[in-house]
Amino acid sequence: MNRLLIRIATTCLAIVLCGAAGWCEDVAPKVAGAEINTVCPISGKPVDPTITVVYEGRTYAFADAASRTTFNAARENSLYQKLGGQAALSAVVDAFYVKVLADERLKHFFAEVNMDKQARKQKAFLAAAFGGPVAWKGQDLRTAHADLKLTEADFNAVAENLLKTLQECKVKQELIDQVMAIVGSVKNEVLNRPKAAK
Repeated sequence: MNRLLIRIATTCLAIVLCGAAGWCEDVAPKVAGAEINTVCPISGKPVDPTITVVYEGRTYAFADAASRTTFNAARENSLYQKLGGQAALSAVVDAFYVKVLADERLKHFFAEVNMDKQARKQKAFLAAAFGGPVAWKGQDLRTAHADLKLTEADFNAVAENLLKTLQECKVKQELIDQVMAIVGSVKNEVLNRPKAAK
């Protein structure tokens, strides 16, 4: 649960900053188990419907046993899983938004935002960002924040609320450190600063 919370918090930062701009498509998770994929998420080949695994209530099919093994290893080693998966991520995002909406420095960004829809988007984004099994299909951070005119102070206020949320959720400090490092790594994209030269 602690590790999941950390990954969720990192993604929350990016999504919170993006939310007011409506930067991403309406992304609602598919109903668990409602459909089985026809293309292997690992190899890109057609699936063998007898080679499957159920993860968080959804069945995933694979082209071969090796692809299933790779998928399972990726789930076990992901920050998403270490933080506790979808349930933990959902709890962290909800707690995080309570803080953000009460923060005088940030709440104006969400004055006209449907927060139920926003929370769904953020949970989907964070799940993908932390290594969950469903890829993100919305906008990238730079595009999503382009019209918000965010400042360093805005970014720092979001990061502060994220840090407090993680601490209150009793996330281990080593995981908090990882989350905050990830948050810091996206600052230039969120603030639409020029890309660093390669």
